[in-house]
Amino acid sequence: MNVLPLWVSLTASALLIISGLLTLTGSIGLLRLKQLYERMHAPTLGMTMGTFCVLLASVLITSTLQNRPIFHELLITLFLIITSPVTAILLMQSAIHRQTPPD
Repeated sequence: MNVLPLWVSLTASALLIISGLLTLTGSIGLLRLKQLYERMHAPTLGMTMGTFCVLLASVLITSTLQNRPIFHELLITLFLIITSPVTAILLMQSAIHRQTPPD
């Protein structure tokens, strides 16, 4: 049975707490902001940065437990960082398209 060193446990715990706070901030921004354009920004950043912190904690823990660097979780992070802003941009473009009167 492998035991995590204290510095790994503390770092991973801090990353998970930070990710929870970022996601909570994004959710509060989604609820509190009034216009669609304002609402799109907060959850996108909160989700992207929150997911990055969770996956960084996962890389740290699995690399420590297996005694070798594990980086395949970074592919998940890459796909999320790419897709989340693109989705937000497409939603904002569709909102702009709905608001403009036809010619």
